[in-house]
Amino acid sequence: MGDVLAGFHAAWEFESDSVLIRYERGIRTPKLFQALGERRVPLEALGGVTLTPGRRGTVVLRAEPRPGADPLMEAAAGQLKEGCDPYRLVLPAERETLAEYYADELRGLLGETGKTERYLVAAPEAPLQFKAYDGKASFDGTSVSFRWSWTGASSAKWKAGDQTYPVAGLGGVEWRSPELFEGYLRLLPRDASATAAAPAVPQADQDPAAVVFGLGYGPVHESLPFAAAVLAAVRERGAGAPVPVPVPAPRRDPADIAERIRHLGELHQAGLVTDEEFSSKKAELLAEL
Repeated sequence: MGDVLAGFHAAWEFESDSVLIRYERGIRTPKLFQALGERRVPLEALGGVTLTPGRRGTVVLRAEPRPGADPLMEAAAGQLKEGCDPYRLVLPAERETLAEYYADELRGLLGETGKTERYLVAAPEAPLQFKAYDGKASFDGTSVSFRWSWTGASSAKWKAGDQTYPVAGLGGVEWRSPELFEGYLRLLPRDASATAAAPAVPQADQDPAAVVFGLGYGPVHESLPFAAAVLAAVRERGAGAPVPVPVPAPRRDPADIAERIRHLGELHQAGLVTDEEFSSKKAELLAEL
């Protein structure tokens, strides 16, 4: 088709094999759209197109991604608010006839509608990072790292220490929106569901494989693209890839180590860690010098 249909917050460019969605960067544009920038959606990733009345004199053109086609929507798992749906294009009602034309054109080009065997829409690119309530999460394309904060992390996470999880050892990602109660991002181990006697999953604030959100921490436009990128890397790596040996963390700034030992001492004095745990963790921290 080669035409452009501009709406509120986004413009769709129709091509022979895909739709290029460019999101605006205006102050009223949802932050998730601004973070995504633009996305090329292959037609084979779409299962349908709808056009419905919107609010306050608008119409909504929506492309419906096939299940399994987009890691962003897979990670979101239906938790996105309507206004943050990256597949919605809101237009003035007077453009309904034009929108119906493009909807019909798209419908005529679509093929299969079932679940896809692989992701067809590109995930956000690494490196990515965001600040959660109890730590900082980072992803370099091959591994996910959690570095706990001094104030937000639970004693269980402090005892476990900072964590690094190679993609090859992961089976998925669980994202609970920060706009819901007790939001978090949890890394799921590979083949965990196949374990006959799998241990009970701890609360996210006690789980070293999870970071928890809070007001201003882990917002959707930062944590959801992060989750989608990790999910895509896990899928690309495949279940049959060998799990690499974790690479030791680089040596840290002595001042950072000293501050961590000071905080560990405060936990010890408060009775949150035992004498043995204090001595063991202190030795680990000193070994990093």
